[in-house]
Amino acid sequence: MTILVTAASGQLGRLVVDALLERGVAPSDVVATARDTSKLADASARGVRTALLDYDRPETIAAALEGVDTVLLISGSAPGARAAGHRNVIDAAKAAGVAKLVYTSVPNATTAQFVLAPDHKATEEAIAAAGVPAVIARHNWYTENYVPDVQRAADTGVIAASVADGRVASATRADLAAGLAVLLTEDGHLGEVYDFSGEHAWTYEELAAAASQLTGREVRYAPLSTDEHLAALEAAGLDAGTAGFVAGIDDGIRRGVLADASGTLAGLIGRPTTSLVDGLRQALDAA
Repeated sequence: MTILVTAASGQLGRLVVDALLERGVAPSDVVATARDTSKLADASARGVRTALLDYDRPETIAAALEGVDTVLLISGSAPGARAAGHRNVIDAAKAAGVAKLVYTSVPNATTAQFVLAPDHKATEEAIAAAGVPAVIARHNWYTENYVPDVQRAADTGVIAASVADGRVASATRADLAAGLAVLLTEDGHLGEVYDFSGEHAWTYEELAAAASQLTGREVRYAPLSTDEHLAALEAAGLDAGTAGFVAGIDDGIRRGVLADASGTLAGLIGRPTTSLVDGLRQALDAA
């Protein structure tokens, strides 16, 4: 079985390659792909096959998929402009007759009014329409996303957000990568939609407490209204569109889009997922 990983030069993709090798997949059975193959030198040095794959260049996708059985489609990094590239991968996977396509989506992708949902909704619908054998892994927020908040809090003693008392069931990239490796290597799972999250949905009060523990100073959560948040973001130098996007994420959190904690990921990887404070500590140590 040959497993292709898209965006393998990215933070999640690199960890998926690691997780596949840790599960005993032969390096020659893994194809790590990226738009810039020079960024895959570390994978190549381990015996992993590498290939050019650009979501926006269908000819590179078709070439990379030759002889591939299983594909991990890691969602692109440009919100609002991802769906077309995803469809290119889906179409190529169908044409190549792949046996399994795994896609990284977001919680409640097809039902939530969430600034990040439209691309994922369109992609999930495209997968269904194409009839490609697939598994959807809906990823909650990365714990690592909060490293900048903790770093700022070391100076300011404050984590400010407009999430009110919203909760986040985050997981580390490494835990998510381990779960994806299971889906890619195990038989079955086809047709399933899995919510990948930590087992505990934490509040921003808990985030502030974790930051206090990690920084050695008292950190408090300062709740903002959406208008206050927008003003603060624009005062920090963000343009109105970017500020609205960031505040839109907090709006989704406030409404509970990321609050569903599930044991699904822990069950697949056979251990508890990494706690908020431990995940942040690991990420800070690596920063």
